[in-house]
Amino acid sequence: MSGTLTAAALLGAAAGVGWGSASPEQKAAFLDRTQNAAVAAGFARERAPQTGDYWRRCDDARAAGTAPIYRGEPGYREGLDRDNDGIACEPYPY
Repeated sequence: MSGTLTAAALLGAAAGVGWGSASPEQKAAFLDRTQNAAVAAGFARERAPQTGDYWRRCDDARAAGTAPIYRGEPGYREGLDRDNDGIACEPYPY
């Protein structure tokens, strides 16, 4: 286990050095790619929930780029939160 931690620490240090030497344009491009990947995987949203949002089904919320929806946000309702954990329209199977 200590070998794994050492390897992780070295990888993190190398990434930190690389990030520090990257230009602002390179950093922006990297962040844009990671955001796009997170949206494509369903772990990030294309747009934040807005007042008046109502989704009949999670497929509708996903198509609008609003999923996942957290309890207290516009568009959240218990009927979309199958496991009642406060996150509706989760990107992973239950």
